[in-house]
Amino acid sequence: MMKIGFIGVGIMGKSMVRNLMKAGFEVSIYTRTKSKVLDVIEEGAVWCGTVSECAKDQDVVITIVGYPKDVEEVYFGDDGIIANAKKGAYLIDMTTSSPKLAIRIYEEARKAGLSSLDAPVTGGDGGAKAGTLTILVGGDKDAFDACMPVFEAMGKNINYEGQAGNGQHTKMCNQIALAGALSGACEAMVYAKNVGLDVQQMLDSISTGAAGSAQMSNVAPRVLKEDYNPGFFIKHFIKDMKLADEEAQGAGIELGVLEYILSMYQDLEAEGMGDLGTQALVKYYKW
Repeated sequence: MMKIGFIGVGIMGKSMVRNLMKAGFEVSIYTRTKSKVLDVIEEGAVWCGTVSECAKDQDVVITIVGYPKDVEEVYFGDDGIIANAKKGAYLIDMTTSSPKLAIRIYEEARKAGLSSLDAPVTGGDGGAKAGTLTILVGGDKDAFDACMPVFEAMGKNINYEGQAGNGQHTKMCNQIALAGALSGACEAMVYAKNVGLDVQQMLDSISTGAAGSAQMSNVAPRVLKEDYNPGFFIKHFIKDMKLADEEAQGAGIELGVLEYILSMYQDLEAEGMGDLGTQALVKYYKW
């Protein structure tokens, strides 16, 4: 069975580590704050004090950290993953990050005798807990095939998207579509509330028709409970939308809906709401 190093054990990562252990993998972990992962250590994960220690002698090294700068920090330099992973290891970055950075990691990893895959995920904290994440993978097909048992421990909809960077590009498409679906659900709820409808009845009525979406079915009901806890942080969604907008501009594309929703979320972040869940977009409308 493959030995796995897992770097970045946050809201998503913690559940992913648990599912890897359930599947029988030996998992070593590193995160900046050990006290936040004592539970998974007690459940069998092996604690490592540094990134380099977590990468050393592993068959697979998985990362899911916050921002592209964090990805750069853990992959490059004398203490980084590429410099310390054993020859032949598979490196899998599951952070939503820059496609350009994914290609850079792939190229540097290949020079070091390593295989790199960019494999961002969708499905939120619920999908991470249930092991039903959608995984979008870019890189060499033989590396994708070799890592399939690892992906199957964490997800159900596992997709090979082509060359390095394509996993991240596909995730950009997901976030672009998600932005519109989220705002549409929020606006429908605000409209219903202000014209006197029973908002839950409205959601029940339209969620199974043409207007239905995961946001309408799963995220909007949290608003009715005034549950703004993050399955996905506003601050991280802002990061994703900025990445998508930068890539679009680089391709000569203008994405007006994305840019407008990004500005809405930036206003909420400026008001101190960056650590709330994305469903808090409804607060933009003075819900």
